[in-house]
Amino acid sequence: MKIVVNGAVREIGSSPTTSLLFVLREELGVTGPKAGCQQGGCGACTVLVDGSPRRSCLLPVGYLDGAEITTVEGLGTPMSLAPVQQAFVHHYAAQCGFCTSGFLLAAQAYLDRGGTDDREAIIEALGGHVCRCTGYVKIIEAVAAAARGDTFDLTTTAPGKYTTVAGGAR
Repeated sequence: MKIVVNGAVREIGSSPTTSLLFVLREELGVTGPKAGCQQGGCGACTVLVDGSPRRSCLLPVGYLDGAEITTVEGLGTPMSLAPVQQAFVHHYAAQCGFCTSGFLLAAQAYLDRGGTDDREAIIEALGGHVCRCTGYVKIIEAVAAAARGDTFDLTTTAPGKYTTVAGGAR
């Protein structure tokens, strides 16, 4: 069985009933999707399957032969972040980072479907993703900024609102 992970065709040796999360992390060494609740409730394991957000902990890999899988590693590179990643950095939308890849992929799918900066629509699109570190405000602001097409100087975060590594608390 073969799947395409972040643009690369990968041969899978695992049983068809093995979860995509296990295959990605343990067989292929792709560690962006996180093993959170492993029941589909937290969203930390979210990946895009043919462009749609899916909980990789619930997906048997046997259903995915030939599918295109995108993980956070496939969104951008450290030197060329995707716009949604830039927005998360600028708006300081990540705390510990455990949930971030799932939020980024759900947000990317929302944006790819023509998502707008409408707060309620963003909340709906990110429903089922759990972050235990934040109140979600910064995450929603980041997705809204990406939807508007805002651009960012990534040496700072949103002026006067958030903490930067270089500048300290404001």
